[in-house]
Amino acid sequence: MFSKILIANRGEIALRIIRACKEMGIATVAVYSEADVDSLHVHMADEAICIGPPSPMKSYLNMKAIISAAVVTGADAIHPGYGFLSENSKMVDICNMHGIKFIGPKKEHIERMGNKSEARKTMIEAGVPVVPGSEGSTTDSKEALEIAKSIGFPVMVKASSGGGGRGMRIVREESEFENSFNMAKSESKTAFDDDSMYVEKFIENPRHIEFQILADEYGNVIHLGERDCSLQRRNQKVIEEAPCSAITQDLRERMGEAALKAARSVNYMSAGTIEFLLDIHGNFYFIEMNTRIQVEHPVTEMVTGVDLIKEQINIAYGNPMKLRQEDIVLRGHAIECRINAENPEHNFRPSPGTINTLLVPGGYGTRIESHIYSGYTIPSNYDSMIGKVIVWGDDRDEAIKRMIRALDEFKITGIDTNIDFQMEILNNEKFIENSIDTSFIEKEILNG
Repeated sequence: MFSKILIANRGEIALRIIRACKEMGIATVAVYSEADVDSLHVHMADEAICIGPPSPMKSYLNMKAIISAAVVTGADAIHPGYGFLSENSKMVDICNMHGIKFIGPKKEHIERMGNKSEARKTMIEAGVPVVPGSEGSTTDSKEALEIAKSIGFPVMVKASSGGGGRGMRIVREESEFENSFNMAKSESKTAFDDDSMYVEKFIENPRHIEFQILADEYGNVIHLGERDCSLQRRNQKVIEEAPCSAITQDLRERMGEAALKAARSVNYMSAGTIEFLLDIHGNFYFIEMNTRIQVEHPVTEMVTGVDLIKEQINIAYGNPMKLRQEDIVLRGHAIECRINAENPEHNFRPSPGTINTLLVPGGYGTRIESHIYSGYTIPSNYDSMIGKVIVWGDDRDEAIKRMIRALDEFKITGIDTNIDFQMEILNNEKFIENSIDTSFIEKEILNG
């Protein structure tokens, strides 16, 4: 097994990886920017090294600084977490050049599946259902418009290298297309240094369902069931659940088989996620593959009992998976709420600042993933998520009640948070009835 792993990330995911490593007997190195000197992951790791100023480009995206930190500390592997360099094929190359293992997929997997239009082509060839749309990418608005007209409005314009809701636009009318396309293209260039786009049919009011997969280098591929990630605001997930209470066992098996087919089609190796849209008629369509661990991975862990970070590390080291598909049994129901330092009353304005007091929830079936503490100052340089509350219940009804109880216990002063906003969703009758889709928050909460 690896002797020392450097975690090329920050916040709750860095802490999550450090904890898994400690349980595996692996030494850890935390990297941090000047803004994160007091972050909990810095104190929890065996070693810590500053890699630059607060700006992500000069710290957590600074490959040279991260590799230097790994070399200086003698780390034999790097875990990128999610975001930042987790889906950067250049980082894989640099790790290989220095004899350091990148805990994630191979370079070709990231390039092939990280590019949304290329992934789409791959799935079509593999026989996995995809949303009608472009066969490849384009930077030409007129060419894209012809594709949009051929499949019919409304359509979704997407960045080929996109993620996190950036470089995406819904276009309902032909007259709006060129402006929306160019805005999304410009946003994509800024965010990903890639302005190639693709167009697909916009599926009205779908559910967003993703399947967690694990695959090793010996051809063993399994899925660990699905997560319902339909509750989103501006294409950013807010609440996630496992399993999805709206699908039958038969549909689960068919979607799971499609997810396995998708992974096998590229000889995938590592943890990954196959994402689908599910329409009201029970038709499902591949939309993308995430070649990394996901923010919402804990809900899968709660219903399967599988530690996904440990599995990911074992696979990266070259160990064959001990798990087989028949070992995966979904028990109960889990829900995750993302806790953000933001003010929902003022258009979700970020709320950096110092936490004066902090009371975190506890009790049976309750799990907290967070790097904050009383007196901690949340920097303004990064994503506003400061933690996650994950609960487990025998069924969805119990999980909802447990989450409401947990959030009621969660007290943070000194900054604004979205806890009350999450409570509003959880107490909504339609949410309780499981009558949800990707437009739920916009329709029922923000404009309800």
